[in-house]
Amino acid sequence: MTPIKITDPVSGSSAHILPELGFNCYQFRAMIDGQCIDVIDSHPEFQHGDQRPSSSGIPILFPFPNRIADAHYKWDGVSYDLPADKTYHDQTGNAIHGFCLDLPWRVIAQEETYAIAQFQLSIDGKHRLKYWPGDIFIEVKYEVKGATLRADFRIGNPGTTSVPWGLGTHPYFKVPLSEQGSLKSCLIESPATEEWVLDQCLPIGVKKSIPQAHDLREGAWLDQLNVDDVLSGMPEGTEQYECLIMDQQAGLLVSQDYDSLFSELVVFTPAQRNCICLEPYTCVTNAINLMSADAETGLRVLPPGSEIKTWIEIRAGKVIV
Repeated sequence: MTPIKITDPVSGSSAHILPELGFNCYQFRAMIDGQCIDVIDSHPEFQHGDQRPSSSGIPILFPFPNRIADAHYKWDGVSYDLPADKTYHDQTGNAIHGFCLDLPWRVIAQEETYAIAQFQLSIDGKHRLKYWPGDIFIEVKYEVKGATLRADFRIGNPGTTSVPWGLGTHPYFKVPLSEQGSLKSCLIESPATEEWVLDQCLPIGVKKSIPQAHDLREGAWLDQLNVDDVLSGMPEGTEQYECLIMDQQAGLLVSQDYDSLFSELVVFTPAQRNCICLEPYTCVTNAINLMSADAETGLRVLPPGSEIKTWIEIRAGKVIV
């Protein structure tokens, strides 16, 4: 595989992206006053295609994030089954993480500081087109500026029928943030006030007030977190949200700001790895099968010929005392 490297010539910050594997940005190194912060965690063999596509970097989850229960759903009266030999599955038989994280994307523009690529179901995932209610595309622009990695998303419906969709990213953030840091000194923050009630990683359709063990509003120490949860209940009346990692011992932080279109946040602590996943989603897990639930799932429908834009920014910085 041949990665793309984008660099900010002023700061020296850089990112590496794999167009052949879901346009995955598997490395982001932010420079702050001459210090390199290695922000994103990836397996050493990931860039060679020797690891699961969802195991490293920033997998892009589209047109549905996380799971579809039993790899089955119904839309407009039509039943769809997503077979394991044609779509990406977890170990328990659920379809997982969409259709584009494990396939090549088309790079349509590239300069020193940015790269843009597209994935359209009818072009780049033809063998999966019949498993979705219609054609859909996603375009992503990654850009490095200063100590910030920005992703701009454009989602469009080129077809003649309305199409459901959801988007998520699955970033693996390295912790601690430097050799001088430690897991015990890493604080995780998010403004979420609720979480979805889960049964084997699948929401049952209701939310509850966030329990103390998962409450990140005032920060939680990473070494005390063991989670794989879908948080919700973000503050109302704001156009964007923020979650962050603060390494107090190293005096460094990584923040992730994102458009309020991303109403849910999956927080996941992978076993036996020095990383944490803070995953913004525009809809909850299995949203397409929860349409009859009273709670708002976030699932959206894109009319024919229309498009929508959104964004996420990952920024490294120093803790201001």
